[in-house]
Amino acid sequence: MNLWWLMLVCGAITFAIRYSFIAAEGHYRPPTWFRLLLPFVPIAALTAIVAPELLLVRGEIVLGGGNHRLWAGLVAILAAALWRNTLLTIGCGFLALFVLQRI
Repeated sequence: MNLWWLMLVCGAITFAIRYSFIAAEGHYRPPTWFRLLLPFVPIAALTAIVAPELLLVRGEIVLGGGNHRLWAGLVAILAAALWRNTLLTIGCGFLALFVLQRI
């Protein structure tokens, strides 16, 4: 039963945090420097999630040919730049990782 209470409380806190931004719309105007930096937040967050997965092998940074995830990530980046199709990018990345792990 405690787990259910924990989930309800965490859900309520998450809802309150997200709703606060909606409720503050029009009542609060952030500084210009803050609004100029907001477009970079998704890029920074995605980089913080993806970079360690591509660069780390067993806790160490590996930039050579033995890091299959790095090369598959580069293939996915190239596919994204060429075709700008999310599903195709994911497919190319997975296919490249599959092929590299089998070689």
